[in-house]
Parts: sequence; structure tokens; C-alpha cells
Amino acid sequence: MTRVSDPGTHWEVTDPARLATMIRLRALRMVAPHGFGYLGQALSSAEQLAALFTVMRPGRDRLVCSPSHYVIGFFAAAAELGILSEDDAETYGQDGSPVEAIGTERSPVMDYTCGSLGQGLSAAAGFALSDRLKGKDRRTFAFISDGELEEGQIWEAAMFAGHHRLNRLTVLLDANNSQVDGPVDTITTIEPIAAKWQAFGWTAQDIDGHDVDAVIKALAEAAEGDKPYVLINRTSTMRGLDCLPADADGHFIKLSPDLAARAEAELTGKLERRDA
Repeated sequence: MTRVSDPGTHWEVTDPARLATMIRLRALRMVAPHGFGYLGQALSSAEQLAALFTVMRPGRDRLVCSPSHYVIGFFAAAAELGILSEDDAETYGQDGSPVEAIGTERSPVMDYTCGSLGQGLSAAAGFALSDRLKGKDRRTFAFISDGELEEGQIWEAAMFAGHHRLNRLTVLLDANNSQVDGPVDTITTIEPIAAKWQAFGWTAQDIDGHDVDAVIKALAEAAEGDKPYVLINRTSTMRGLDCLPADADGHFIKLSPDLAARAEAELTGKLERRDA
């Protein structure tokens, strides 16, 4: 299975904002046959992933997805960019498929993903340190979720990376205030997020995670610093689909055939108007 850092891997992003809409549409089509799934994670992360694939260097930089139920967004982006085949993308969530609803060590596209939450940053820090010791010109990008900030392992890894000044390590933190038990801020107080990371020796920036140009700019700036960098992206699991009911469970959205059809029409309409 192809991973983004494999030699010879290639893709090109010419219109990041359009790619974000395509990620949402592709993810919708992946979830719709099942009638439910992790669509909200793709809705909240679409601009971040579009920006990430714009900035990453194919066949060189490493990619880690820590919250493995977010892999739908990575698979959707990869299918749109030709990294993941159409045939494989169509098997999303099916028994025996490597394109799983919850990623594992055999998942394509990412260099690392993990079933248990909170582990991805440790792997990313290991990649970054290994590449430094080997003198390799690579950046490591780690995608994590705000719910994972409740995990002690995240902060152990953050402390390790800050101590070693792993400046080639960049974290995208999807702060959508959503987890399976409800809004994150009703489960555990994690604010102030930026101040916590800064205390661990990181450069931290807090932005609108649905502003794809701002995310691209921040990811580019992160490469110039002398510390590990965390980009705190404020997002919503409902973003990009006005047809979703106000009480939809953003963590695990249910899609009736009628709602799926309305969502498809909304997203294809946006693309048609953009391309007109």
C-alpha cells in the first residue's frame, strides 16, 4: 500500500479550497452506503488536509494520523489526488478492506496511524528525531484531535519533542470540541490550549481551521522555526453541509438515504458554482 513518504509518490494540489470541498464530497460518498459513519471528522478537517497536501513534499515528508477514526479524510484526499485508487476507496469500511473506518498499522496513505487515541504524537516525535540523527531532510506532520489532549501520553510526547527542539515536527490539532461522550469542554477542561503547548517548549498558533489559506501560510512558516510547532485549528464537525440537522451527532453522523442525497446535491452544487 502506498504511503505519502514512499519514493516516487506524486501528487499536486492546484486549488486547495476546491480540494477541501472534494474531500467532503468523497467522504460523504464513502459513508453513505453504510448509513452512518465518521463524516463529521472529514467535515472539520477538510481544509487542514487540503492545506497539508499542498505543503507536504511527496516522497519525502512523513504523515501521522493519531485519531484513527479521522482516516476517512486522509483517504478522501488521497483518492482525489491519485494516491489511493478509486477501487480501494470504494471499499471503505468493508470487511477485509485495508481502507478501514478506523485505521490500523496496515492502512495506506499515512506513515503511521493507531487504533488507540493519544499515541500518534509519540510516533511522530520518533520519526522526527530519527530523521535528524540520520541527517535526512524531512518534515513530520502529525494530525491530532482536541479530545486526545485528555491523554497523558500526548503531553509526555510534547515534553520530549520540546526538550529535543524537534523543529521539523509540526502538529495540526483539530479543535472541534467533539468526542464520543459529547463536547470536549463538558468532559475535561483543556484550555488554554496554546499556553499549555508553549509551556512545553513549542511554538503555538491558534487560527480558524476552515481558512485554508491561513492554514497553508502557518504550515509554511512552521518550517522556519527552531522549535516544534503546533497549529490549533478551531473547527466544526458540521462545517460545509447546511442540510445537516442542528442536533446531528457530529462524532458519528447518521445518514438516511434522503439526507445523503440532499448532502450530495449541496456539495455538487457548490462545486458547480465554483467551476462556473
